[in-house]
Amino acid sequence: MKFENDNSILQRKMSSSYVGVSRRQAMIKALNINIGDIVLDVGCGGGQLIEDIAKSVGRKGKAIGVDPSSSQISSAKELCSGLENTLFICCLADNIDLESDSINAAASIQTFEYINDIDKALIEIKRLLKPRSKFLNISTLWDYYRFHGPEKKLNDLMHDVFKEHCSHQMVPTFLNGRLKNLGFKDIKTTELAYVFTKRDENSFAKYAETLIANFALGKGVDQEKVSEWQRQIKKAEENGRFCFTSIPVLTEAILEK
Repeated sequence: MKFENDNSILQRKMSSSYVGVSRRQAMIKALNINIGDIVLDVGCGGGQLIEDIAKSVGRKGKAIGVDPSSSQISSAKELCSGLENTLFICCLADNIDLESDSINAAASIQTFEYINDIDKALIEIKRLLKPRSKFLNISTLWDYYRFHGPEKKLNDLMHDVFKEHCSHQMVPTFLNGRLKNLGFKDIKTTELAYVFTKRDENSFAKYAETLIANFALGKGVDQEKVSEWQRQIKKAEENGRFCFTSIPVLTEAILEK
C-alpha cells in the first residue's frame, strides 16, 4: 500500500487517534531517550513520533525521519517546522544517507510490514547504530486486525482482500530471530492490544473501516459488497454485537558490536 494523497491523510488521522498516540507513548517510554541522543525514525510518516523525539533529545540531539513518500515527508516537515533539531530524508529503509555508527537508537512504528526485504533494512539499521544502541519496532499482527459482527462470508472476503495491503502479515512472529542472527541481544516483546466495541467519526475503528473499504474497492471488490459490509458493521454496532480488534507488538533489542 502506498501512503500518498488520500491514503496519507487517512494514515495521519489514524496516527493522531487514541491508538496512534498510545503507540507513540509506548515507544517513547521504551526508547528511554537521553538529552543529546540522535534517534532515527524509520517510516516517519507525518512526523508525529519525530516531534516527540525532537522534544525529548533537546537542542543538542537530533530526530531524523526517513520515509519513501514525498508527501509524507512534506507533512512531517510542516508539523515539525518549529523544531530546529530535526532532519528528514526521503528514501527507502535499506539505503539511508547517514554515516555508520552515527545514531543512538532506531525506532519504527508499523513500517516493516511494508518492506519487501526486511533483512536488507535491518542490515542498514545495524550499520547506522552505535555499539550498545537500541532498535525498537511496533508492528501489527494483521491476522488479528479484524472487524467482528458482519456476516462471516462477506467479512472474510473483505479481510482476505485486505491481506494484500502489506508484504508481511505477522512481522512480530519472526522479527526476534532476524534480530538475533544480526547480533542483537536482550530481545523482548510487549503486546499492545486494542478492542473497540463502538465507533464514531473520529475513532480508530472508523478509520480502519474506511481503510479496508477503500482498499477493497481499489482491488475490484464490487461497491455493493463493500457498502453491504459497512452496513452490517453499523447494524452490528446498533445491536450490541460489534467488535474491532488490533494487536500491535513492541519489539525491543540492543545491538552488540
